[in-house]
Amino acid sequence: MTRKIELLAPGGDVNAIKAAIVAGANAIYCGLDVFNARNRASNLSFDELNGVIRLAHNYNCEVFLTLNVVILERELPSLIKLFNQLVNTGIDGIIVQDLGIFNLVKKYFPSLSIHASTQLTTHNEGQVLFLAKIGASRLNLSRELNLSEIKTLTSCAHDVDVLTEVFVHGALCIAFSGQCYSSSVSVGNSGNRGRCSQACRDEYEPTAMGNKYPLNLKDNSAYFDLPELVDAGVDSLKIEGRIKGANYVHTVVDSWRKQIDRFVESGKLLDDNSNLYKVFNRDFTNLFLQGDMNKSMFIDNPRDHSFTHANEIGNATSVIQINKVQQDLKVDKNDIGIRVSEKIQHLDITKRHLTFKFSGKLNGPLTVTVVIEAAHSVETQTKHHDTFVVKSDVPLIAAEKSSIDQDAIKKRFKSFNNAKFSIEGFIFSQLESNLSIPFKELSNIRKKVALLLNDSIEIIPLIDVPKLQNHAKTDPDVTPRLSILIANENDLHLCDLTDCDIYFKLPESFKKGCNKIIELFLNNPRLIPWFPAVLIGKDYLEAVRVLEEVKAKHIVSNNTGIAHKACELNIDWIAGPFLNTTNSYALLTLKETLNCKGAFISNEINHQQIRNIARPENFKLLYSIYHPILMMTSRQCFFQQTVGCNKPSIDDNCMLTCKKKTTITNARGISFAIDKQKGGYPSIYNHEQFLNLDIINELSQLFDEFFIDLTDIGAGSKAELDKAQLLNHFKNALKGAHDAASQLHKMVTISTHSQYVQGL
Repeated sequence: MTRKIELLAPGGDVNAIKAAIVAGANAIYCGLDVFNARNRASNLSFDELNGVIRLAHNYNCEVFLTLNVVILERELPSLIKLFNQLVNTGIDGIIVQDLGIFNLVKKYFPSLSIHASTQLTTHNEGQVLFLAKIGASRLNLSRELNLSEIKTLTSCAHDVDVLTEVFVHGALCIAFSGQCYSSSVSVGNSGNRGRCSQACRDEYEPTAMGNKYPLNLKDNSAYFDLPELVDAGVDSLKIEGRIKGANYVHTVVDSWRKQIDRFVESGKLLDDNSNLYKVFNRDFTNLFLQGDMNKSMFIDNPRDHSFTHANEIGNATSVIQINKVQQDLKVDKNDIGIRVSEKIQHLDITKRHLTFKFSGKLNGPLTVTVVIEAAHSVETQTKHHDTFVVKSDVPLIAAEKSSIDQDAIKKRFKSFNNAKFSIEGFIFSQLESNLSIPFKELSNIRKKVALLLNDSIEIIPLIDVPKLQNHAKTDPDVTPRLSILIANENDLHLCDLTDCDIYFKLPESFKKGCNKIIELFLNNPRLIPWFPAVLIGKDYLEAVRVLEEVKAKHIVSNNTGIAHKACELNIDWIAGPFLNTTNSYALLTLKETLNCKGAFISNEINHQQIRNIARPENFKLLYSIYHPILMMTSRQCFFQQTVGCNKPSIDDNCMLTCKKKTTITNARGISFAIDKQKGGYPSIYNHEQFLNLDIINELSQLFDEFFIDLTDIGAGSKAELDKAQLLNHFKNALKGAHDAASQLHKMVTISTHSQYVQGL
């Protein structure tokens, strides 16, 4: 085969990046200490990033910067400042989650290549087309997809000149990335801000199946699935692990490098993956890729499995045997560390030193000799120097009033003391005195020097991004409307109790060719379709069929794939709360690209973070004031490890028919409802309901619509409330009735709005 398969490695710190480079990575993804989804990684300073880029490019290795978090309005100036710096670094791409970044980059920083993060939960063709439309050059497909689904989406991506990458090794989240709020809800550390506390790895009270870690998946490894991934057309094989160290990164990248090279050269695979077990792992599974989701994907221990694996492989049962195996593995681990240290010790990312020598005589040019001293080389014990010369286009003349002095020259060249270079000195011994040259010419010389120091790549000037205009509501004096969500035909009677918008939640899975949902909407024209966040494969195609057949005047979609199709069909749509919109530019991306008519503002952000968002013109803002608090949604089954299930694997029928419920209780004694609706993915909900009545008094002037969720989803074992009574109290609350709030708190006995208070 001749097609290039990129091996993409994690770089949580400088040593891990060096280890990835020497192990043979084609590209590295790393983060700064801001705007990235791995706050627990060491991450890089901006100076280190520049050094890493230079080092990696010397090894023909690309560098991608992770900016894969949602962005708050107050952070936009800092983000724009960063973009103005990044455009002149030589960075090969940025990895993003926030939809607003697409708008900013496409308009003002088009030289930056944008990669869609796994946090965007990309799993259907419509999403691929949407991401291509807003400017993505590549996308990271959801980890839950199987090989057939990956092949379909990769073909779709290639049709619109977009590359795909797939995680092939490392930790697996049990939740759909970008749709996990467990850390945010439980401890206030949002996964959408890189602060995931890994609630899925927490210890829980033993379940009925005897498991203490019922949400803990084994690590992903597609080491022996390489031929199928190549056949699927995948462009990049991505290794997870930005919180892992250099030893781990080198071992995994080196193993994958050898596997890829062997397959490229011979079409055959190496059959030994033992080195992968010598560094941190939770044992391995490839069953998402194989489309065989069963309980063997779980492991009831989130800690390092390498020592257990060594015992198993060595058949160690006695104390003496176990001690011997453990000691041998410790020696192997130590040897790995020594080898990696030896390999990376000569790699240097420190700034290059500059010396400027100025020379010139009367009627001759002003000459600048730039000496670049590269880092000290451990290999050769020498320092390497590069030199280039720049001359003025006009001659030096005798100074009539004031001569060009050293301070004036230094002032124009001191900016080279920056993230890439350190100025060691200015030498003027060969420049005669009492000479003059126009300052404009001195500036021209500086520009030429800057170009040469930037590898003859034109410097991109500073972009001043104008402040967005905040448009008022169409009618600022009108109280926000109330809207409700239902998901059961038994709740259709609520339509008779109110004139508000009534959304009906579509399932996440459909029986192929079944018209029941279509008939429901055709027979009840007041119902507004509400599309879920995750729609994969045939379920996406069936959801599109609903969209085409119902021909609703408008919809709400939590899935950009459905939104893309709605735009094609000229159907008005509102962006749902699970699109995680937290800033003005995200709203603009949706409005300008997909003709979006409005959006729910994320419930993860607080009062102050909400009030500063600039509304686009003729655009509705919506906010949910009452709903069950989703913690996570999974393609895996939560019941196999909790209450048990007789089925060996999950199949389509599980999605369509299963409606189990249970609870799990963590070590702190807090219980969470595990809920599985017919046609829905298994989900976990907080024990509290979200109830925010403060926003009615504080920010009504910003919103067009306040929303309440009256579905039974996520109720767990909680008693069902009188929905008609709830609806009446909420209507009164919006009218300003004094006792409405107290009545609601009496009904909703366990509630919180802590996210509205603390924010992101």
